[in-house]
Amino acid sequence: MISYERKIVFLRHGQSLWNRENRFTGWANIELTKQGESEAINAASLLKESNFQIDYAYCSVLKRAIRTLWITLQYLDLEWIPQELSWRLNERHYGALEGLNKIETAHKYGEQQVQLWRRSFSTPPPSLEEGDPRLPHNSKLYSSISPSDLPKTECLKDTINRVLPFWDNVIVPRIRRGEKVIMVSHGNTIRGLIKHIDNLSEEEIMGINIPTGLPLVYEFDEHIQPVKHYFLGDPDAAKKAAELVANQSKVSE
Repeated sequence: MISYERKIVFLRHGQSLWNRENRFTGWANIELTKQGESEAINAASLLKESNFQIDYAYCSVLKRAIRTLWITLQYLDLEWIPQELSWRLNERHYGALEGLNKIETAHKYGEQQVQLWRRSFSTPPPSLEEGDPRLPHNSKLYSSISPSDLPKTECLKDTINRVLPFWDNVIVPRIRRGEKVIMVSHGNTIRGLIKHIDNLSEEEIMGINIPTGLPLVYEFDEHIQPVKHYFLGDPDAAKKAAELVANQSKVSE
């Protein structure tokens, strides 16, 4: 089987506290659970078993992703490689839904409406209002960024538009040079890039689910066109993990 030199591994962070509590997380800075830490170690183990070489690491500025990256690199004895954090790799911003329990929110607004906010391509949740302490510009994390550039809510389309400049101008040139890259990020961020890379339709991307802590490798030709992609490890385990995410995306009890 041909192995292409231009590669990236996408890694969704391990389980967070709000993943476990079934809350909309978005840009809230939530820690990993013990299970999430174990998932990061397992991801590193899969990378080591596959002999995946890593030259450079990209990550969002949210601690659940950063912790996942640190655990992974520590396990691989690669703490020394260059690492770059960017808010553009953050999770989709869930607006006024951030922090709310998904089932309770479905009871309040109706399951159909909440499912539309969650999975539609271009319908964002209700926006945060001025003065809301959850607004990103209230955090020191984003003090160097103009408030007008920071989202108050996002649909998947918005998330893609936020991520693509960083992908095209920062990450792709490194892949083009043949450097092996890891990007530790979030479910919707990775889904958005997959839609772009594979040129999926709005309907097709709805069926894509990214498990926590499971490395997803993309290989490209010299024109940075995708040649193949695969989860590391047992294919059946990866399929079951994706199905679990799909079931979790349902807001009903």
